[in-house]
Amino acid sequence: MDVEGGGSKRFFNRLGGPAQPDPNKNQKVCYHWRAGKCNRHPCPYLHRELPSPPSHGLNGTASSKRQHGFAANTDGPSGPRGRAPNNFSGGGSNTWGRSGGGGGGNRVFVRKMDKVCNYWVQGNCSYGDRCKFLHSWSTGDCVSLLTTLEGHQNVVSGIALPSGSDKLYTGSKDETVRVWDCQSGQCLGVINLGGEVGCMISEGPWIFVGIPNAVKAWNTQANSEMSLSGPVGQVYTMVVGNDLLFAGTQDGSILAWKFNTVTNCFEPAASLNGHTLAVVSLVVGANRLYSGSMDHSIRVWSLENLQCIQTLTEHTSVVMSVLCWDQFLLSSSLDQKLKIWAATQSGNLEVAYTHDEDHPLLTLCGMHDSEAKPVLLCACNDNTVRLYDLPSFSERGKIFSKQEIRAIQVGPGGLFFTGDGTGQVRVWKWLAEPVATA
Repeated sequence: MDVEGGGSKRFFNRLGGPAQPDPNKNQKVCYHWRAGKCNRHPCPYLHRELPSPPSHGLNGTASSKRQHGFAANTDGPSGPRGRAPNNFSGGGSNTWGRSGGGGGGNRVFVRKMDKVCNYWVQGNCSYGDRCKFLHSWSTGDCVSLLTTLEGHQNVVSGIALPSGSDKLYTGSKDETVRVWDCQSGQCLGVINLGGEVGCMISEGPWIFVGIPNAVKAWNTQANSEMSLSGPVGQVYTMVVGNDLLFAGTQDGSILAWKFNTVTNCFEPAASLNGHTLAVVSLVVGANRLYSGSMDHSIRVWSLENLQCIQTLTEHTSVVMSVLCWDQFLLSSSLDQKLKIWAATQSGNLEVAYTHDEDHPLLTLCGMHDSEAKPVLLCACNDNTVRLYDLPSFSERGKIFSKQEIRAIQVGPGGLFFTGDGTGQVRVWKWLAEPVATA
């Protein structure tokens, strides 16, 4: 993360003052203020975004290390606990990228420098309210940081919240899985796996952990475990669909297992081949399996016969994440593009909209906010997560981290979890939408 210290914060009256515009002031936003470099006082241009900002200003400045539980009502708008965040619904619209869509038309922001104060992170910023850098891990007044879970010593690569469990599971490249109590936020145990965790998902009471050359399967209700063999190299991604467990591996294959209720174990069902490099993202939707690969392609597989029915080659770098939203497929890549795919009359997918970012994209997660509106969480390699309304792609805010966020998991009751490169897991909650004042 790009962090800075020093400088002076612009108070609300410097950010635009009263809600009514000054008729003697040029109604243009100061270019230098946007870049955080304006030293003119008074400046003939606006030091705020249009329309005028509300009086409640930026997100709070609470400490980033509050420790408490994060259990929530499971009847929240984000859906049942344990459901994978790669297939969600809401709004079904083709107005991609148009302002005003997705319910964000009345939302107003105060812009501040998009850098977290390094001295605040260390707990010793002497500028206080006068600091022009962020004293918060988020902007936009739409999410709140509840707590930070610390213990992992390397990148957090998977987060799972099994159905019916009051435990949170996190996997890391430090070769461990940690178990957290949702009531207290305390770590209850550490499981050593002897290999880096490449991914982790939950389906019902099951937790699946991808490690080199194997998938570990744990049933949290029956307290049983088994190891699924077959993968060659690291298992980077997994998904469950049509009663099959799919795993994308380092050698470019996708392995499938089916649970046998008679023998009470998972049995190999198929191997899907076609990618020439590692498969790093999977999602199931519309009776299809979609796979993103380091070979820059997305393959579409029929869940009926497990045959490849289309190959999408519009990305020019690794396809890091794929996501289903209503009838659309979303894909993000290290080529800094997020593509929206829609089916034509022939049934094939074509690009309906392309959203450009300034940085390579790492992972996507879809959920609903506190008012049940669809939102997209988009992690980039600049150590941020962008929060977008869908389908308008209006930015709701940003989440900042010390290093890249590689894992995002939706929880119940408006909760979601992020895991970054330092090993930190953060627990977030959607807030009620602020009401703009006249």
